[in-house]
Amino acid sequence: MDFFNKVEETITTKGQVVVEKAKEIAEIASLKSQIGTCEEVIKKNYAEIGKIYYENFGDSSEELFVKQCRSIKNAQNGARDLEQKIKEIKGI
Repeated sequence: MDFFNKVEETITTKGQVVVEKAKEIAEIASLKSQIGTCEEVIKKNYAEIGKIYYENFGDSSEELFVKQCRSIKNAQNGARDLEQKIKEIKGI
């Protein structure tokens, strides 16, 4: 019986280690998810700041932002042209 007691003790100990490791992994995953949420909030707010800046100063932006504002304007024009092509294809 001593052999079986040692086997049971080993299995119990290893099981506890596995459970603790699983809890640790789950906690890390949860924390990483929360970090991802924080990073998404940051990205969203950076984008919102950029949008507000562009809407207010895009036509007279500082030299530092001229390239980005021009890229936005070109992308907007391109999207508008593509939307028009879609309407033409649909016969609208």
